[in-house]
Amino acid sequence: MSDIQTSTVSEEGFASTSQVGEFELTIDALDEAGPNPNAVLVADYASCFLPAFRVGGQQRGHDDLGKVQIDADADLDEDDDLEAIRFDIYVEADLDDETLATILERAKDVCHVHSALREELRADATVHGDAF
Repeated sequence: MSDIQTSTVSEEGFASTSQVGEFELTIDALDEAGPNPNAVLVADYASCFLPAFRVGGQQRGHDDLGKVQIDADADLDEDDDLEAIRFDIYVEADLDDETLATILERAKDVCHVHSALREELRADATVHGDAF
């Protein structure tokens, strides 16, 4: 038995609806009925990395990071394949650069999407403390 099961259907065109547990997600290659697959992958990566960053903070003795925001951007190659991903991570807590870097490295170890992506596509991340 698998750990994750989804079902994706497209009645016509380039949009599809995925059933993930109790949730539906519409993805559209043309960005009309929903975000395109590359954008969803970048958002999914950031959505996994953010809680991993919080876990990294907790494991390093920083339980209250306050608000954390990841602004992600990505580059596509000439075939519209993802070529590079960058994260700017903004943290409300006023932590020094060394502490933030330690938490960032731990987050890379914890994030399952980070582990699943090929190494050359992993996010180049920059952390900004005392950001809000």
